[in-house]
Amino acid sequence: MTRLRNYFLTGLVVAGPAGITLYLTWALVSWVDSWVKPYLPASYNPDTYLPFPVPGFGLVVGVILIMAIGFLTANIVGRTLFGYSEHMLHRMPVVRNLYRGLKQIFETVLAERGSSFQTAVLLEYPRRGLWTIGFVAGPTRGETRARLPFDEEAVTVFVPTTPNPTGGFLLFLPLRETIPLDISVEDAAKLVISFGLVSAETGEVARDRIQKAAERVLEKA
Repeated sequence: MTRLRNYFLTGLVVAGPAGITLYLTWALVSWVDSWVKPYLPASYNPDTYLPFPVPGFGLVVGVILIMAIGFLTANIVGRTLFGYSEHMLHRMPVVRNLYRGLKQIFETVLAERGSSFQTAVLLEYPRRGLWTIGFVAGPTRGETRARLPFDEEAVTVFVPTTPNPTGGFLLFLPLRETIPLDISVEDAAKLVISFGLVSAETGEVARDRIQKAAERVLEKA
């Protein structure tokens, strides 16, 4: 029974992440297909003349359409039409605020020149003596920086919540009050999501722990 339990746990560790990843990927592909395929002409939709649906066809069409929009926007005619459409959106009272916010988020996240969330740091929060992980979004600028009551360099730090890192708190504080971590943002995010159970380690320490874990499994087997 002990050996069977070890086999089950080992299989769960291997199959669990892979199964969840495949399920989420399939759900994303199906969701995009459900949005794109209904708008395709019947002659271009393979689901209308094939005996089985083609998963992912809507996703491919969506990617091609987005690339086509980017290509058209890059030329003079496309920029003119886009500028006119954007001008019309800016004249709408409620829509303009939503559009500006979403556009700024997309530009910050997708711009290659941006350095958003490239550094994980430690900082004292929510009070002195308690430390948490934060992600540096960049130096604090504009009106916010002008109103801060100190003259030293300031940074904008996002402090995520556990286990959902999409929510959190935005802090403006002196750079000297942050301690850079020698780990990637991905490893720091894993630490936050896993309630601290998955720790970020150096390669040598990680290899030692994996080797010791494998030895214990072999001993039990």
